[in-house]
Amino acid sequence: MNDLAHMFNAVVQGWVNYYGKFYKSQLYSALRNIEEDLVLWVSRKYKRFRYHRKQARNWLGQIRKRDPNLFVHWRLGLGSPVQ
Repeated sequence: MNDLAHMFNAVVQGWVNYYGKFYKSQLYSALRNIEEDLVLWVSRKYKRFRYHRKQARNWLGQIRKRDPNLFVHWRLGLGSPVQ
């Protein structure tokens, strides 16, 4: 997970800086898509979540609860619900 955050946070932070200033409605849409892509990645990476997207989303929520600053969009309060 840390590797993914390291690879993508700089790009996503640039999007937040630009779209947050000029196109806030588009920013939230893009960040929701990033969260869904994370859920899909978890579903593919771990077999126990392969057909259980809700459980994958909950698992991401637990990681978010443990480390809320891991991804840029989590810092903004967007992402998987914390359970």
